Amino acid sequence: MALKDDLVFRPLPPIAEPVHFPFPIPNPLGPLAALGGDWGGKGFNVIWRPDSVAGQDHFLELNLTLDSIDFTAISGAIPNRGLLQPDINMFGLTYLQQISDANLNAGLHIEPGIWAVAPVTTDPADPATVVRMASIPHGTTILAQGTASTVSGGPNIPNNNILPFFIGDPGATFNFPEQNLGTPTAFRSPPAQIVGITQTMVDNPNSVLQAAIAGQTILSTTILQISTQPAAPITGGGTANTAFLAGAAGGPNALSFSASATFWIETVEGSPNFLQLQYSQLVLLNFNGLSWPHVTVGTLRKNVPVIPPVWLVDPDIPHRILEKVQPPIPPDLGAPVETVDLGQLPPGLLYEPKREGKPHKPVPHPRPDKK
Repeated sequence: MALKDDLVFRPLPPIAEPVHFPFPIPNPLGPLAALGGDWGGKGFNVIWRPDSVAGQDHFLELNLTLDSIDFTAISGAIPNRGLLQPDINMFGLTYLQQISDANLNAGLHIEPGIWAVAPVTTDPADPATVVRMASIPHGTTILAQGTASTVSGGPNIPNNNILPFFIGDPGATFNFPEQNLGTPTAFRSPPAQIVGITQTMVDNPNSVLQAAIAGQTILSTTILQISTQPAAPITGGGTANTAFLAGAAGGPNALSFSASATFWIETVEGSPNFLQLQYSQLVLLNFNGLSWPHVTVGTLRKNVPVIPPVWLVDPDIPHRILEKVQPPIPPDLGAPVETVDLGQLPPGLLYEPKREGKPHKPVPHPRPDKK
């Protein structure tokens, strides 16, 4: 999902008081800064999906997965115009996630989207937040908002389960025979398609994440917790579904009611140290009176250890601020004032990442460590 190299956000008219660091982290992307680049790894997917066969309303699909996510930093501040409070700006990355079944080499999921950081706001009274905007080709879009934090050491990944429950009553759960891999059934992925999947994984999908970090020494972890129904005081978020998924008077075919996820960005001790991305996502599908969990987990590593530089993400950052967080700075980088003239792009700010096998024209590549 490549961005044009000369595309730089320019709020028109400029935001009066832009926030260059939404989080107390010396990068406009804040806790998202480490995401930039290509990630690859493995995971596990489990979904209860509707089945229209007479006498049976559900089918349990299980997949060992191959997972990849490509994050690309957006250059420039993304303006949000305000009525009840002054304008704000956001910073973000585009991403493209692709998931396939490891046993069948069959595509399961494609997800283009944007991760962004938003500063503290007064109306509503929200803290600095992280936002994920995603489009799922089955017919659902989500906007999930939440918080970010960093801790020393590794993550505390909780157990989870796939128990369906009455809509609106998470305590009223059901156990269905499809959950027991020892019980033959035509309403679960057949044995040949679930090679490598264990009963422990079905009972606790997060066990896949727990096993992946067993024996690792994790030095620090950044935690991103987001939801389409975030906890107070955060008020943003939601899902939207196609008419087919939403259904009609008889109820939904498979309504994506809510989505929540935790992403752990881990610095792992090694030779050298490396970045690792783990996530656990829960989508509740509502049909036939129940909420059916759809759980996806993954463990990925960054293929190239690159972090988008401050001057790429925020080309209009004043030089006096830039030199404090990323010295030394080339003299032609950093705006002398808070904004630049409308429509003017200072020379030397174009950025073009290397693209293997694709022709590209020469573009200036200023670097903070070179004059």
